[in-house]
Parts: sequence; C-alpha cells; structure tokens
Amino acid sequence: MDLRKKIDDIFADYQRDLGRLVSIPSVLEEGGDAPFGANIQRALEEVLKISEELGFRTFIDPNGYYGYAEIGDGPEMFGVLGHMDVVPAGDVKAWDSNPFELVEKDGFLVGRGSSDDKGPTLAAMYALKTLLNEGKELNQRVRFIFGTDEESLWRCMNAYVEKEELPTKGFTPDSGFPLIYAEKGLIEFMLYSHQMSDVRLEGGGALNAVPSQATTDYDANVAAALDELGYTYTVDGNDLTVEGMAIHAKDADKGKNAIVYLAEGLHKAGKTNDMIRFIVEKMSNPNGTLVFGEVEDDVSGKLMLNVGKVSFRENVQQIGIDIRFPVTYPVENVKELLTKDAHKYEIVVELYDYLKSIYVEKESDYIQSLMKAYQDVTGDTVSQPITSGGATYARAMDNVVAYGALLPTGLKTEHQVNERISIEDMKIAMHVYAQAFLNIVIK
Repeated sequence: MDLRKKIDDIFADYQRDLGRLVSIPSVLEEGGDAPFGANIQRALEEVLKISEELGFRTFIDPNGYYGYAEIGDGPEMFGVLGHMDVVPAGDVKAWDSNPFELVEKDGFLVGRGSSDDKGPTLAAMYALKTLLNEGKELNQRVRFIFGTDEESLWRCMNAYVEKEELPTKGFTPDSGFPLIYAEKGLIEFMLYSHQMSDVRLEGGGALNAVPSQATTDYDANVAAALDELGYTYTVDGNDLTVEGMAIHAKDADKGKNAIVYLAEGLHKAGKTNDMIRFIVEKMSNPNGTLVFGEVEDDVSGKLMLNVGKVSFRENVQQIGIDIRFPVTYPVENVKELLTKDAHKYEIVVELYDYLKSIYVEKESDYIQSLMKAYQDVTGDTVSQPITSGGATYARAMDNVVAYGALLPTGLKTEHQVNERISIEDMKIAMHVYAQAFLNIVIK
C-alpha cells in the first residue's frame, strides 16, 4: 500500500472538512447557555458530525464540555486528544484574509485553528481513516477526544477525566515532531491593584498569547515617549494603540508585548501608577529575571513570562500573566517570589490556573514506536525527542505525549496573525500518523 498516494487522494476531503471547522470562530465566550460559548459548541458539534461521516461512533457530554468519536472494539482504548477552541484572531486588519475562512495560498492553508489545533486533530483522524479505507483492522478501540477549553482553563478535560474512560496510551497532535517528552510547568495569575488612578490601559486577551495591541487615551507626551523608545503606534480619535507582535506565550521572548511597550511609554511620560510601575520594573523581561533571577535547566530551558491581558477600570487595575517554568524548578518558588514582589507595590496576587510539568521516559517501547514511525516516514534520524514550554493535553492523562503535527523545519504560526499550515508538511504529518497507527493499533 502506497500510504502517501492514499493521503494525496484523500487530502481534498480533509481540506474541505477543515474549512468547515475553521469557519466557526470558536473563541471562548463566558456566560451563555453553552459552557464556553455558542461558537465553541458549534465547533464541537461540527467535528462530531464530520466524525460520523467518517464512520465513527460519537458522544457529546450532556453539559457540552467535551465530545468524542470512537471506532473499533475491545477492552483496550487508544486516545487521540485534540481541541476545537481557538485564541482570538487579534487585529483582523493585520490578516491577509478572513481569519475564519480557510484560504489556500502559496502552498499553505491559512486560517485560525489551521495549526492549533483543528488542522492537526483532523489530520490524525484522516490518517486513521486512510488505513481503514484500505481494509486494515484495529486491534483495539481508538477514541478521538475533543476538548473545548484548552486555550483557557482546561475545564473540558477536567470534566472528561472525572467522568469518562481513560485511554491506555495516546497522543495529542498539538505540538511538534518528533515528539515532546517534557513540558514546562504552567501557572497563570490575576493581579489586582486598587489605587486611585485615571490612567487608561487596555489590551490583550488570552493569557497564553503575547498581546499584539494595547490602547490608552491619546496624550502628546505619551506619543513622544513612545517615539523615543522606538515603539510603533497608531492614533484613531482619542485612542492611542501600541502595536506589538503576537506569538505563543511559551515563546514570549520571540514576541513583542504591546502591553509592556505601552506601560513603558506611559511610565516614561509620567502617566503612571503602581500597576504600571510593576509592569515596567518587574514584568518587562520575558524570561522573568526581574522577579525570579536566572531560571533555566538542561531539560526544558528558560522560564518564560507573559503579560497577556490588562484592564484598568475606575480605581481598579488588573493584569493577567502566564508563566512557563522549567520542569526542575519548584512551583512554590514561582508563587512565593511573585507574591513577595507584588506586595511591595500593594498588588494582590490570585492564582488563575496551574498545570504541572510532565517528564516521560524517552526509552519506553511506546515512545520508541512513535519515534520509529516518524523516522521511517521522514528519514530524519537526527531529530530527537524534545521539550516544550507549551501546555498540551498530554498533561491531562498518563501515557499520553504530544506528537506533531509541526515538522522540525516547519513554520510556527499558532496564536499569530495569518496562522497557517504547509500543505506538504501536513501530508507528511498525516503519513506519520498513519504509520504510527499501523505500528500500534492495527492488527
């Protein structure tokens, strides 16, 4: 069987169905009838509809937190974990096309969710479908588990783990190849100050994305300060908006944080308060050295800190921060040092979310079977299992690792403007997934 040819043949169907998912702006919306908003509910229902069309049995949580699609029989179950929620599009004007329309351009498929994580999740499904279309038989059940709150608090996966059967082993196609064997710890905080202040500062959204914009009231002194600092901004009426560059918070040091930039401009212009001083004096280094010192280990690298959201209302200043810390660094140190510094500015620290780090033994038979599939398809025997600052569903269950879909040479665009996947790279990823399924779940 020529797996690559079969994948080429089925790719048009994959692209059509991915377009169905990308067209749904499944961004978190609290407070509606659905737990995470009507659009996330629509995306969950749509991926289950696609699953049924592909021949899977489906189930949706009565409360709307998750769904799954299963095929095969037997007591053992292999899991593939993906998510249907996406981060906000950010500045829509900065996109070359509608973020919620899948567009093919220059060998890429462009659209929010194309790489994180609608595209990879659907690719793994189509990889398995390719094998089943050729008459291959499963030696166990395979269940695709669809989360809906991955970009926020993981309430979806917490509900699944509490109520449903857990896989014996599995993977999440929500990172990079060859595979991720260690993930940094993730902790997020909301910080509050109640100082009397009329300074306006708004920006950001998802804590796990470096904010591309932040806005304040126009002031000639602030504009002059930003000019002196070399930061880009626009003026629209009374709004002065600083421009940054969005990127995933795990790579915060590669982005341009518009909130930090604007805080620096405000502070330099004398329009400041305790929270602005705290951002400038303690939060402006994306490696967190101003609070934690140099934090790094040989397994997972440097600590990353991101000011992902800011909201100043009348006499209430709030920021949300995301911290990815090395696997060997104690989470207690993060909490203690942050709280100690924040209190000096009369800022209250509240825990928002915490996901423990993971570290999986690279030499296990399961890891080696996944590595073999990757190496057999790509011919790449140089790349080795890697570590990541990203937080994937691999943390939610035992014996689950992050596996693709981004190739080592691929372009990282998740959480960014013009998020996209290479068509050729995605075909290779589908081939790798098909080979992995052959190695593990096919008779």
